[in-house]
Formats: sequence, C-alpha cells, structure tokens
Amino acid sequence: MTKKPGRQIITFDWAIKTVLRDKANFDVLEGFLTALFGRAITILDMLESESNQRDEADKYNRVDLLAKTGDDERIIVEVQYFSEMGYLRRLAYGTAKTIVENLKLGEPYENIGKVYSVSLLYFDISKDGDDYIYHGKTEFTGLHTHQPVTLKKSLIGDQVRINETNVFPEYYLIPLRAFPDMIRDELDQWVYAFKNNEVLDEFTAPGIGALKEKLDY
Repeated sequence: MTKKPGRQIITFDWAIKTVLRDKANFDVLEGFLTALFGRAITILDMLESESNQRDEADKYNRVDLLAKTGDDERIIVEVQYFSEMGYLRRLAYGTAKTIVENLKLGEPYENIGKVYSVSLLYFDISKDGDDYIYHGKTEFTGLHTHQPVTLKKSLIGDQVRINETNVFPEYYLIPLRAFPDMIRDELDQWVYAFKNNEVLDEFTAPGIGALKEKLDY
C-alpha cells in the first residue's frame, strides 16, 4: 500500500486521559465503536463509578460510557488500555464492578446492563499472533453433545443485543502491535490510526475526521 501524507495525532493512552473524557469529543469514540460493533453507536454520557476512583492509574487508563445502539438498546462500554501485568484479572474485576455499580439498590436484576469491554493493548496476547482483534463472550454448550445451547427468550430478554448474545459481558482485545498495517475496511483505519498515531488522508471511516482534528499532534 502506497501511503499518502497523513496527519499525526496524539497517542491513544494520552488521549484517554485528556481529550476523550470531554463530551464534546465523544464523536471520536462513537466512530470507533460503530466500526467495531458494526452498528451505529451513540454515547450518552461518561460514567464515573467507584471502580474508576479505586485505583488512581485505572481512573485515567479507562473510560466507562453509557451508550445506545441504533435500535435504542442501552449498553455500557468500557474503553481502556492496560499494562500487561495482571491484565486479564484486572479486566475481569473491572467488568464485574461496572455491572454492580450501575445497578441501583433495590432495582430488579432485569435492569442489569450489558457491558462491552474494549481494550487497546500495547503488548502481544497470543503465541500464534494470527490476528489483531480478539472477541470473547460467554456461551453454554451441552456437556455431552458439545453443541451450543439456544437459550430461551425468557432468559435472554426482549432486547436485541449486538451479535444477538446474552447479558454476560463481552470482550474485545486489540493488540495494536499485531496489526500488519494492511487496510481492508473502516475498522482497520481506526486500528492503524491508534497503532501509528497517524490518520492517512485517504481514510474515510465515519468519525475518523474527528479523530484527525481533535487529536491533532
């Protein structure tokens, strides 16, 4: 791929501590999440939970967002970057705390929000290195049949969720160094920009223009 001149932007780890915490800049994360989830995402607010305040580093290394999809489903999205040490345990702890802290005392369990955890990582996570975006979710399979279970609608609820999955948290792990710098779709434009701190002039993904202007180096 022949690169045209691009615009240098600040690093994502710095952006999440500063400009991305401003509501005026939510359009940057909306564009990225829309490309990642494959459906329109609108950010409604930033959540300041106790888990954000418990650890001073985590407070600035992640942002918890209340958002809605194009079909008006309310979801909670965590966007974060963490160091390698204790990463998976911190990830599990963070999503559990987010669920608990966003269910008010006395509220029915039906009000538990679906949490999507998105991690931009500056370290490798796979021995194989065969991909640069990994998606994890909870699925139930028959112990004897080894076939996935189709849960009853009364268990899942009426809301149509992203990927039509259940209420359990989902995880998107994006080890940036594993990205081969080959642009195939709009999501790749975002991953390239986060990895290289640069937005190429030919990038046209929705919201990528806001990334170029608001995170200008």
